[in-house]
Amino acid sequence: MASLKEFPPLIAYQKYVAELEKERDFKDQSVIDKCLLLGEEVGELFKAVRKKEGLNIDLNSTTSQISYELVDIFIFLCAIANRYDINLEDAFREKEEINKKRQWTK
Repeated sequence: MASLKEFPPLIAYQKYVAELEKERDFKDQSVIDKCLLLGEEVGELFKAVRKKEGLNIDLNSTTSQISYELVDIFIFLCAIANRYDINLEDAFREKEEINKKRQWTK
């Protein structure tokens, strides 16, 4: 069974997700499958945020904790990155170097 050590680097999460996908028989899902599932999870996050912020939601719908929805999104992000052999930590650092040079305005 896949496991994580305490305070693992980001690549360890990606490896963990790859292992859990094998264990749970999700490894053959395509990138499109993962993107659609990611979209569903983003919707669930938005619904959880709406509930937390006191906005109206369907009384018959269920919501989860914001933290759980964020984790689901993170898992799908790792799965998509894995399918394209993208190291998220390297990509994050590279993109942040670009962002640092951007000028932000109101």
